[in-house]
Amino acid sequence: MSVQSAIKRKTAPDIRARKNGEPIVMLTSYHAHTAALVDRHCDVILVGDSLGNVMHGLETTVPVTLDMMILQGRAVMRGSKHALVVVDMPFGSYEASKEQAFHSAARILKETHCGAVKLEGGARMAETVAFLSERGVPVMGHIGLTPQSINTLGSFRAQGRDQGSWDPILKDAQAISDAGAFSVVVEAVAEPLARKITETIAIPTIGIGASAACDGQVLVLEDMLGLSPRTPKFVRRYGDLGPAIEAAIQGYASDVRSRAFPGPEHVYEMKKS
Repeated sequence: MSVQSAIKRKTAPDIRARKNGEPIVMLTSYHAHTAALVDRHCDVILVGDSLGNVMHGLETTVPVTLDMMILQGRAVMRGSKHALVVVDMPFGSYEASKEQAFHSAARILKETHCGAVKLEGGARMAETVAFLSERGVPVMGHIGLTPQSINTLGSFRAQGRDQGSWDPILKDAQAISDAGAFSVVVEAVAEPLARKITETIAIPTIGIGASAACDGQVLVLEDMLGLSPRTPKFVRRYGDLGPAIEAAIQGYASDVRSRAFPGPEHVYEMKKS
């Protein structure tokens, strides 16, 4: 057996089985080279539609297309070997009907070879989640703050900060769990609500701005590395790479202008006759 064939990549059932177990570690990635780094330490790599913000400078994720997601999903699959790779379904690729959602999800799975897709929405998407799950598409849900709905929400504000608003979010979580999703991202909700959701539903919750009460955590890689110009309150910066990268670029530019680079060690000499 070759080394490559001996490598077992994590699957959606593996992640589903982690409910109430060891916390699930998840980060985003959009490139083969960052995926290789993330893969060494994480259980799940999310090819998030946040690539619209991170890679393309978009203000929201709404303009992201299915082709964009598939392109970067392929890159992440090439760079990773162990983690479950989940690819976001972008706005407009699944909301019209459950049949539309299946065709979009099938394209993602067939063209990237990833292990699962993620879609936003709670009770309103439960029928679609069930339809996909019954047809062999592992689905990760996403409730609470749903960035694709920014034009309806009006702002990226935390959810469930007063107890009177809990009921719809709890129903969303239960509906997604009952529909057959293998896990659900819970974004930007108050800590007591995140705890109650985690205690109530049968599938793992993966928090982003939802406290350590969840079964796992996810962050946008560039946010936690200090590469994003603006970061939400819930992000802890584990690195500050922006200034270091700029310093390296500045050093390169200075050396080029002074002709210090390239030096003798960086050029090809003529072959000796």
